Parts: sequence; structure tokens; C-alpha cells
Amino acid sequence: MSKSQYIAGLRAVEQLMAAESAEIRQIYAEYQTANPRVEAIIKAARQAGIEIQPANRARLTQISGESRHQGVVAEVRRSTIMDEAGLRTLVEERLQEGRSLLLLLLDGVQDPHNLGACMRTADAAGVDAVIVPRHGAAGLGPTVSKVAAGAAEQLPFVPVANLGKVLVWLGDYGVQRVGTSDKADSSLYQADLAGSVALVMGREHTGLGKAIASRCDTLVSLPMQGAVSSLNVSVATGICLYEIVRQRSL
Repeated sequence: MSKSQYIAGLRAVEQLMAAESAEIRQIYAEYQTANPRVEAIIKAARQAGIEIQPANRARLTQISGESRHQGVVAEVRRSTIMDEAGLRTLVEERLQEGRSLLLLLLDGVQDPHNLGACMRTADAAGVDAVIVPRHGAAGLGPTVSKVAAGAAEQLPFVPVANLGKVLVWLGDYGVQRVGTSDKADSSLYQADLAGSVALVMGREHTGLGKAIASRCDTLVSLPMQGAVSSLNVSVATGICLYEIVRQRSL
């Protein structure tokens, strides 16, 4: 699937410009700007043959839906959104190549800032795809793209009708399904996370749903040493992903 998406903010657009695979249709930039970073983006875009559309700040806000656009908005062709059939193909190709899969499943994360932060870390950790429920969860949008700082334009994003069914067929492919829960008996650091892993993170405040947790092979918790009982989902996701990265490097 491919459609337009608007990415706002200096860092997000700079990351897009640096990514060779990003398909930028055009850039809307504040005219008569004194910001050297906006000017640098305009210069780089012209050199790359990307069309520049001058716009005032009100127009930039209207285009992006983001008031903190910092004077620049990029229109990109969103080609990273994948359907469930595409996800199956990706899984089969990776396994046929003899590669270990790393998938991130988010069970209903609703805050776009959290989704963007999860995607940024997922991209850095080498995740093959991020999978979310189609309904009742945050989807891709300007806020997600801005927080993800370019990752949302690179990382396959898979909205699915039924997360539980996806977990079932991932298990059929031999992918280890690891869920996180503060009620789990095992610590993250006791789990064997080698091989292909689907990491399943719960939504803000409520965690994994019972039906999703029941489809996981293993439930793990993060050791909590202080007064707080839980961590923000994006922070917990980063800790879990990098423990997987650490174990794979041994």
C-alpha cells in the first residue's frame, strides 16, 4: 500500500533527507525564513530535484496537523505500511534466508508519542516489522513520524485485524513469542532470547490483554528496584529490545 503522509519538524525532515530510501514527493517550507536549518533543507531538496512549495506558518499547520512544525513539512509516499499477507511473506523470506527474525507487537498502544518512540528504538535495534491492532490503537501520523525521527519511513508497519491470530501463526513458523507482564515469574534477564523472537508489549496502564498473554510462549518482567511499579511502554520496549540485541551478540 502507498499513500501520502506529512512529516513535520526539522529533525524529522532532516532524517528523511538523509535516508536514501525515503520517497519525498515535495517539501513545504516557510518562506522568508531566517532559520539556517530550514534553508539547508531547501538547498538539499533543490539539489536532489525535490519540489519546494513556499507556505506560511498557518498553511504548514493545516497541512501537517502539527503546530510545532518548525517551518518545514515533507510530503512522503508512505510505502512501509504492510498488510498481514505481506508480513507472512516477510517472515517466510527471512526464515528461508536463515536469518533470525525480530518482530515487535504492540497490544493497543494508544499514545502516538509512545508509538513513535517505540518505532525509533525498534529501528535502531534491527526490528524487522512493527505489528499493531488495526483498531483501538495509535496509527501512523505526523506526531508518530516526528517522534520516530525517520524510523516510521523505513520500518515496515503492519496494522492487523486480530493480533492474537498473528501470534498463533507466528508460533507455527517457530517464532518464540515473548510477552511482558509485571505479574510474570521470570525476569527478562532469565529468558533465552536467541533465535527468532516476537516481542509483545502491552498498552499503557493496563498491559497485555489476557487473550494476547495466553498466546505467548513466555512472559517476562523487568526487575524493579525502586518505588515505581512499572515503566513507560516505550522505555520498557527499549530495555527489552536491547536485551535481545545483547544476547544475539554473544
